[in-house]
Amino acid sequence: MIDRWMSWEGGVDLCAATRSDLAMPNVLVHVARVVHTPLGSAPAGMVLYQPDPNGAPLVIGFVCTDPKIGAYFGPRIFAGTPFEGAPVHTAKIAITTDLPGAVGARVEVGGHVFETRLEGLGGLSVIDRAPGGMTPFRQQGLEAVAKRATLKVDGVAVALALPERGISGGAPAVWAPAGVYAR
Repeated sequence: MIDRWMSWEGGVDLCAATRSDLAMPNVLVHVARVVHTPLGSAPAGMVLYQPDPNGAPLVIGFVCTDPKIGAYFGPRIFAGTPFEGAPVHTAKIAITTDLPGAVGARVEVGGHVFETRLEGLGGLSVIDRAPGGMTPFRQQGLEAVAKRATLKVDGVAVALALPERGISGGAPAVWAPAGVYAR
């Protein structure tokens, strides 16, 4: 029986590293205009920003305009992963679309502002990914892969290197206008 699920509209997903020699990404901004859960709907997602790869993250956790909905993700969707116990932060989230070629996200959380922009979007594709790795859920939806991604933190551009794959098993920078995670 599927009893742990979430769906979204208007997803902007960036998984990157601040240096090309890093083994693991230290930048993650996965947010959506609205995320639907059994508890309700709100703008939400997750952010990881660890500018010093050997230090503690500046910001890590689930972000949402409604902390009750934000608290659903760790134990219900990401159970069994390092994100299961991630903190929940109240955040402001705005998604911008310059379709067909670009999308962006602005997340205000923890006294910081994260601004992503994904450009050179390809055509939309239907995805269906089985559980695996950091994603213990089936993922289905629509995605358009970005050729370029930028990030500003507190108004300052951050150098990015995109890995071959993002944490969900797909491309590291995508526009995901609709999708679902289900366990």
